[in-house]
Amino acid sequence: MNSPTGPIQTTVFRPRSSRWILAIAGAVVAVGLIASVVTSGLQALATAAPLLAVAAVAWWLFWFPAVVVGPTGVQLRNPVQTVDVPWAGLIHVDTKYALKLVTPSGSYSAWAAPAPGVRGTHAGKPEHMQNLPGTSYGAGGSVRPGDLSNTDSGLAALLVRSEWERRVDSGLIDVDATEAARVERRINWQPLGVIAGLLLLSVITFALQ
Repeated sequence: MNSPTGPIQTTVFRPRSSRWILAIAGAVVAVGLIASVVTSGLQALATAAPLLAVAAVAWWLFWFPAVVVGPTGVQLRNPVQTVDVPWAGLIHVDTKYALKLVTPSGSYSAWAAPAPGVRGTHAGKPEHMQNLPGTSYGAGGSVRPGDLSNTDSGLAALLVRSEWERRVDSGLIDVDATEAARVERRINWQPLGVIAGLLLLSVITFALQ
């Protein structure tokens, strides 16, 4: 459902492999904790920081990162830094190495939407090149591998371009405001602090053993 200025519901994109990686990491940590308790008793939980650090790092690298398409713009949530690009400030969407949003003040890439490797490129089919937003196509209707809709970068670009083009076609973006549009960047201090704390506890745990 859309409002006059954009979608009411925000769309969050994460790599399709993130769920599997996080599940595997969680299973490894759970097995490790259970084995520690069985062999050493509940006191083993006091030295569980290394296992918790593994789970936290997996979450930080593979679940926390995302591309968020919302009413005010696109948010690139990367492990270290989050970037908010307003719709008025977006001038180009690239997928050569990863989803990259180009603005007058600089270019910003998405950790969550890497371009495909050789295997991912070869997995592309004709239908993955069809019905894409107009800005996805190059000369002669060519499509870059990173724009294929079966890839992480391509699917994220499809979401961004579709909403961007809808806004342009509807006159919702003031092109005269592009230069003045402000991209906001901020360090993800909270997850970084949690990761740093668990890694420090892990080092202390190993040192005391």
